[in-house]
Amino acid sequence: MGSVWFLENESLELKVYHVKANSSLDPKSHFDEVLENDNERLKTLYYRLSRNEENTSNSPSFSTFSQKPTELKSVTIPLNPGLSIGSGNYYVKVGLGSPAKYYSMILDTGSSFSWLQCQPCTIYCHSQVDPIFDPSASTTYKAIPCQSPECSSVKRATLNDPFCSAASDSCIYTASYGDSSFSMGYLSQDRLTITPTQVLTRFVYGCGQNNQGLFGRAAGLLGLARDKLSLLAQVSAQYGYAFSYCLPSFEGGQGGVFSIGTASVSSPAYKFTPMVVDAKIPSLYFLRLAAITVGRTPLGVDPASYRVRTIIDSGTVITRLPRPLYAALSQAFGKIISTKFAKAPAVSILDTCFKGSLGVVSAVVPNVQLLFQGGAGLNLGPKNVLLEAERGVVCLAFAASNEMAIIGNRQQQTFKVAYDVSKSRIGFAPGGCR
Repeated sequence: MGSVWFLENESLELKVYHVKANSSLDPKSHFDEVLENDNERLKTLYYRLSRNEENTSNSPSFSTFSQKPTELKSVTIPLNPGLSIGSGNYYVKVGLGSPAKYYSMILDTGSSFSWLQCQPCTIYCHSQVDPIFDPSASTTYKAIPCQSPECSSVKRATLNDPFCSAASDSCIYTASYGDSSFSMGYLSQDRLTITPTQVLTRFVYGCGQNNQGLFGRAAGLLGLARDKLSLLAQVSAQYGYAFSYCLPSFEGGQGGVFSIGTASVSSPAYKFTPMVVDAKIPSLYFLRLAAITVGRTPLGVDPASYRVRTIIDSGTVITRLPRPLYAALSQAFGKIISTKFAKAPAVSILDTCFKGSLGVVSAVVPNVQLLFQGGAGLNLGPKNVLLEAERGVVCLAFAASNEMAIIGNRQQQTFKVAYDVSKSRIGFAPGGCR
């Protein structure tokens, strides 16, 4: 086999959209339903954490991707902003099959397996904005047989055993989520067109014949967690084991970008924190929260309060903090805002709320920092800290959880976030998009 050559500074990029920016992808628009879906998202993460990934000692090795390539190459893709629809909040447009037809696919750092709805929808396909993929119309489509290595990898990627269609010798997958959403169908292979000139010729994914749950009108999802069947792993041999994104703002944000490749995480603007591997579920992205400040003043909590499992996730909207941390943040933040604005009743899971418009309250919002091990952090502006939960009511965009912390996408918006898996680190840089 010939050597793989990387082109210096070439990028593979996609625009990123939030589903709210596309009314055809947004069947729900009320804010309480955003929060409802966000709670369902939490169930998915808790579900994955509650199920041990068996044989973790035999987890796929990522060391083969940590070798420094001869030259760096990456691909950047438009990333689009939108409303929470269960498995994620942001989507990209990618092409599948030959000839390529394009589909709106959710980006999800919290899952490994990629799938989309497929004809003939033997049991059920939900309504989607794009025509449903027809594998019979693709000259490069292939169903993957039961005895293949890819079929053997399905359990680690989905946490469910595959089974075999005896009639066709086809591997059948089930991707299930903690909110009772699921996709079931044929493990498949086809051409994935990321950009007109960048094609993954043997992309392994699920061709869903029964798809039910909180997927809105997206065609499916692209899994970015650490597993050999994830999109990231499948393109890593060509581009390097890394990706980055900038999630645009909910409020009319533009310019979101998703980039794949080592070059996408090489900017000197990034400050990095170690990427933590949790032995219970090594596919998810963990990091260590070190401190939270409000108005440059650290929260008055026991340092041990920060020693909790902390996930960074593209598909959770509201950042969750363990109750002691959240209570301290709520108190410190509320003490400042309540000097100018009257308190308002809680809205769903948000209980630190005030009467006033987002624009007016933003003028007095204190600086809030999330600091991570090693000095990296998120210096949050008003739009990262507040949400307009109801007309004339704004709330702190954080909520309490029982034990773990989750860094949600509201706090990540407009920052460049780098996942440098080959070097086991996560980076943040300001001013990535709007």
